[in-house]
Amino acid sequence: MNTRQPVHVLYGGAHLFRPDTVEKMGRLALRSLEDGALDELVEAKVASRVRAKLKAEPLEDLRIDFEDGYGIRPDGEEDRDAAEAGRRFREAYDAHDLPPLSGIRLRRDWRRAERTLKLFLDAAGVTPEGFVITLAKVSSAHEVERAARAAPGIALEVMIETPEALRDAAAIVKAGPVVAAHFGPYDFTASLGVPAPAQSLAHPLCDFARHTLLVALAGTDVRISDGPTAQLPLGTKVEVRDAWRLHMTNIARALSCGIHQGWDLHPAQLPARYAAVYRFYRENLLASAERLRNYREQSERAARVGQAFDDAATVRGLESFFARGVACGALDAEEAPL
Repeated sequence: MNTRQPVHVLYGGAHLFRPDTVEKMGRLALRSLEDGALDELVEAKVASRVRAKLKAEPLEDLRIDFEDGYGIRPDGEEDRDAAEAGRRFREAYDAHDLPPLSGIRLRRDWRRAERTLKLFLDAAGVTPEGFVITLAKVSSAHEVERAARAAPGIALEVMIETPEALRDAAAIVKAGPVVAAHFGPYDFTASLGVPAPAQSLAHPLCDFARHTLLVALAGTDVRISDGPTAQLPLGTKVEVRDAWRLHMTNIARALSCGIHQGWDLHPAQLPARYAAVYRFYRENLLASAERLRNYREQSERAARVGQAFDDAATVRGLESFFARGVACGALDAEEAPL
């Protein structure tokens, strides 16, 4: 199984998936940079890295979506779309046009979901390394067990979107080969009575859910993904810039919590995704490197740099910072004192 944690996952309706989807998403993301809005938000070095990333690897993870991004359709139509998506997935696989990680998101109705999954997998004939099945609106460990029986040997993701699922998160991820848990902020806040105008990733209940997931899943190696920013960067330059600024603020908030991945809903969100991640690592590069070098020069005894006091625990965080920074492309290997 591919153990790399991507910095994002892009969801796209299954009926829209094509063998050239990754290339198309990259083109659309690059096009959104043309009016220069990103250059007003980040320094030139970060913007340059974002452009290079979008040209070389625009998507790190892609989910072919048969849930919200697809909608409710007649069984016959979904049968056709499931088989066609599987065939197109195989075309992309054969042409080496898939991102490093990929998968399929199934709807909540298991009768329909199981049929869709079978039609897709039969048509695709392959599940590459890093392929996962995402289960929407999971409420119990039983649902994970059922999916594991239906698709033996394939990794699962669970979407935590209700208070019940949050309370049972540890049991849910232990019920099958679960590699990731994705937080659904809008279903979660709606289920608690938060009115639509007040729903956002910055809502205190979302902070509570993130922290609870982090504690519940600590030590399990299950990756946690934050939810999406619902405001899309479309329209005028000012509207795009404001949406990117909000998206980047949400991403920085998740990173500060220790959550290194999040959903994206549109290719125009990708520049802000990479910009926020790269800026986080680059802004903290010099101070973190000095702290780590100083600790090691002190023969790995507790050490102080300025007002920062480091011991073995904080140094583990520094080492993780550099490892993740290099892995995601924010830092060059020679910049990391590892």
